[in-house]
Amino acid sequence: MDILTLLKALILGVVEGLTEFAPVSSTGHMIIVDDMWLQSEKFLTKYVANTFKIVIQLGSILAVVVIFKDRFIQLLGLGRLSKKTINTQQSSGNHLRLSQVIVGLIPAGVLGVLFEDYIDEYLFSIETVLIGLVVGAILMIIADIFGPKEPRIVSVDQITYKQALSVGLIQCLSLWPGFSRSGSTISGGVLLGMSHRAAADFTFIMAVPIMAGASALSLLKNWQYFTLDAMPFFITGFISAFVFALISIRFFLKLINKIKLVPFAIYRIVLVVVIWIVYF
Repeated sequence: MDILTLLKALILGVVEGLTEFAPVSSTGHMIIVDDMWLQSEKFLTKYVANTFKIVIQLGSILAVVVIFKDRFIQLLGLGRLSKKTINTQQSSGNHLRLSQVIVGLIPAGVLGVLFEDYIDEYLFSIETVLIGLVVGAILMIIADIFGPKEPRIVSVDQITYKQALSVGLIQCLSLWPGFSRSGSTISGGVLLGMSHRAAADFTFIMAVPIMAGASALSLLKNWQYFTLDAMPFFITGFISAFVFALISIRFFLKLINKIKLVPFAIYRIVLVVVIWIVYF
């Protein structure tokens, strides 16, 4: 495998890592790079290319686990939150529970299983992704305009079961490719009275089990494509996605309460214009 091929894996990992958890839709970005990079490699059949996408997604998921490791340890009952992790504004003694995360996962999980084949067959076109990008951007702008100026929920530890379920229902919108999981759930959380940071934290925590489970099932179906020829490509993409997701998520969480969602919404609309020009 030559250096140019590994460079392509590196770039694809960068795209995945930077966009998977930002509210900009990794699907929209991967549509552009698919034709430019993946389909130009002869050794990458459709199935190997799809397996590669799963591998780099796992790199992004691992980054979330690393960043929220204290929180996941607490959720699993294996330890307490560190003082650094505990929000100083949350003094009631409450904390986010695993059962609340599960409640938030149920709606999209059930619909995803029921309509997986329909989504794969009918909703993964360029046109449908563009629709998702635009409508998702509109929702993000609405959240910033009509969300409360002084949010009632400033930490995930203040989220109730009802709010967890409500965010989970809104997360169903992300089943439409291009809508963006983080874009829909952060917007929903803000409209429900959460701060942007609290909504983002809850979004990332919810994303790990559902994405890890889906990726694990996909890998089991595609294990035969982990050949010696493909492994350097997979490993390079995985490491690249992990490193850049780590950077992207840390940067995003530090700034989200300040910059909010409108800049990302504008970026999504610009991305739609770029995709339209490239493909139409």
